[in-house]
Amino acid sequence: MIFDLPLSYLGLQLLIGLQNGAFYALLSLGLAVIFGMLNVINFAHGAQYMMGAFLTWMLLDWVGVSYWWSLLLVPLALGAFGILIERALLRWLYDLDHLYGLLLTFGLVLIIEGVFVESFGASGLPYNKPDLLAGAQRIPLGALTGNEKDVMMMPVYRLWIIGVSLAICLATWFGIEKTRLGSYLRAATENPMLVRAFGINVPVMIMLTYAFGTALAGFTGVLAAGLQAVTPHMGANLIIVVFAVVVIGGMGSIMGSVLTGFALGLVEAFVRIAYPEASNIVIFVIMIVVLLVRPAGLFGREA
Repeated sequence: MIFDLPLSYLGLQLLIGLQNGAFYALLSLGLAVIFGMLNVINFAHGAQYMMGAFLTWMLLDWVGVSYWWSLLLVPLALGAFGILIERALLRWLYDLDHLYGLLLTFGLVLIIEGVFVESFGASGLPYNKPDLLAGAQRIPLGALTGNEKDVMMMPVYRLWIIGVSLAICLATWFGIEKTRLGSYLRAATENPMLVRAFGINVPVMIMLTYAFGTALAGFTGVLAAGLQAVTPHMGANLIIVVFAVVVIGGMGSIMGSVLTGFALGLVEAFVRIAYPEASNIVIFVIMIVVLLVRPAGLFGREA
């Protein structure tokens, strides 16, 4: 017993915290990639996440496409949507103040959510996760409690979310920080004229970067569809917390977003166990403290 609670309950709460942290990490990673490479604050990221969840539901309910194919098709579709948004709207704002991009993407949120509310209503739509990820994994706790009958049931789908999110985050960090393509992307944000002189098509790189960020949001939406009801406002409920995670980690910091996302998910879980009333505000309290002490964020670069 810890905090007068069974160890199995505490383990489940920490698992939920890690799962929430996986969502925070994936979504803040997409925001960090877009801001770091394009210098655009993409407020529409939550709406794109919601679109990913709805597209997953539509593929299964209307076409019969399985969850596993949705993991591939939905990010591709959202990436194509991102290309359309970048080419039609965002590319005119790169030399302007950040506020213009924020206002534009906020307007996109209102339009997208309005379309989905009008089409599907505000109530949630159920999505059946695949049988392979249903059920729970039985984990014995006898070595910790001294009672061989003590077990903890870990939902398989939550474990899947944590594992695949961690893999995607690490692969993205490696691709941007350790590969030649990533070095081109980083150079294009620092000195686009010099990169163009080497024959690299900078506008195409920027377009594909935004497409990748929206694809990450779509992928996260696929994961969310199997966990919760799909609603038009699911992105709006999450994106404010994700922005706080990005600010704490440091705007544009790839690894900062990943580490901060998972860490804050665990912090939220601990607070929910120790003092549940504060669990909804603890991330924002941490954000205020970090901004007072280090305005650039924990992993951000000081100007």
